[in-house]
Amino acid sequence: MDLLNIVTAIAGVLLGGVLGYFVKQYISESRIKSAQTEADRMLEEAQARAKEIELAARDQAIKLRNEAEEENRQQRRELQKEENRLQRRRETLDARLEQLEGRERSLNQRQSKLDRRKNELDKLYESRTTELERIANMSQEEAKELLLQTIEVETRQDMARVIREVEAEAHEEGERRARKIVIEAMQRIATDQISEFTVSMVPLPSDEMKGRIIGRGGRNIRTFEQITGVDVVVDDTPEAIVLSCFDPVRREVARVAMSKLILDGRIHPGRIEGVVDKAQEEVNAVIREEGERAAIEAGVPGVHRELIKLLGRLKFRTSYGQNQLLHAVETAKLAGLLATELGANVQIAKAGGLLHDLGKAVDREMDGPHAIIGADLARRYGVSEEIVNCIGGHHHEEEQHSLEAVIVEIADAISGARPGARRESVETYVKRVKALEDVAGSFQGVNQSYAIQAGREIRIIVRPDSVDDLAAIQLSKDIARRIEEMLQYPGQIKVTVIRETRAVDFAK
Repeated sequence: MDLLNIVTAIAGVLLGGVLGYFVKQYISESRIKSAQTEADRMLEEAQARAKEIELAARDQAIKLRNEAEEENRQQRRELQKEENRLQRRRETLDARLEQLEGRERSLNQRQSKLDRRKNELDKLYESRTTELERIANMSQEEAKELLLQTIEVETRQDMARVIREVEAEAHEEGERRARKIVIEAMQRIATDQISEFTVSMVPLPSDEMKGRIIGRGGRNIRTFEQITGVDVVVDDTPEAIVLSCFDPVRREVARVAMSKLILDGRIHPGRIEGVVDKAQEEVNAVIREEGERAAIEAGVPGVHRELIKLLGRLKFRTSYGQNQLLHAVETAKLAGLLATELGANVQIAKAGGLLHDLGKAVDREMDGPHAIIGADLARRYGVSEEIVNCIGGHHHEEEQHSLEAVIVEIADAISGARPGARRESVETYVKRVKALEDVAGSFQGVNQSYAIQAGREIRIIVRPDSVDDLAAIQLSKDIARRIEEMLQYPGQIKVTVIRETRAVDFAK
């Protein structure tokens, strides 16, 4: 039984394996057939697709070839057009070249004719020039030189006439406008003119006081002169003595001290020293008060105390008889009015006018022009450079940098040159007039010179053969500049150059 089962099992296994083999074989063949069929189908589809692509590619190639051929035809047409255009331009250029060559030939012919004509004209000019030189009995260069000399003389005369006309017109207009401004300023200023001297007169109650002033053996007068530095002149003048000194402050101290001694009556060396010290204190107080009053009256606030003292010293200083403190105040007022009229800085002009003669307060103690001394003092005490320039430049010792400096110079001249403001001694006047004539006579071509109108005008007569009209104008300017550089004078000096030509003949 077991063996049968085993056989049966084996047979079953064998049968299953055979059946499995055939089944597997069948399935493989079926798959192969199916794959073959699918492959055939895909091959057919690929062949059909390839045909379609081939047809499309062929159509695209045909299209591209047609487009390329069309583009080539278009380019050939454009090239043909360009070639035609270039051909036309070449023909045009050839035609123009032929025209230019024709014109060149024509110009060459005309140039040849012109050259021949020029040669003929040159020969004719040379022949005529030679004939003219023969007739005139002078060469061409000599004739040209004569012509130039004639033209130069005529031109210089015309220039001199034009210069005189322009200067006269400018002078008249400037003088009219300046006169208006100056007169308006002067009308608004009214100050007293005080003439002072280098001596002081001290009245005495009687002539007996002269002996007491002199003292035993002259000890009182010697002591007084030594302490004050002032000369005491006791002469025959009734009931008066004279104090002489060029330092006005020292002279004022001596006058006050002498008045006190005369009033007190006790005059001896010990008493004199004490009285002089008190007089010095009083004069210092007066100097300070006068300086402050001047600053207030001129309208210039904030002046340094030391400058106030120097201003006050000007009360006892004169120039050509004009009190310098009054002159400073008057100059400040005039400068302020002129600055207002001209649109300048009024305060700078006023301050410059008030302080412009500051150096005269110490010019006997320091060397140099008073304008430079005053400018250095003002700069030392912190005065602004604009005002310092007004001080230093009012006599042109320094270059003027502003309109206010010019205004101060003008105001100073107005204050000093007004009638009655200043005076000078006969000796000084004669020296100034002589110096004017000497300066004018030092120039070449001057025949005679005369100072007239109290030295306010110098008239120069020149030799007409050596000074023409134009040179006469220049000579007047040169003499005026030389006078400004070498001389000191109040106001202004008019320089007049006279050139006169006379032709004299006799009827016989």
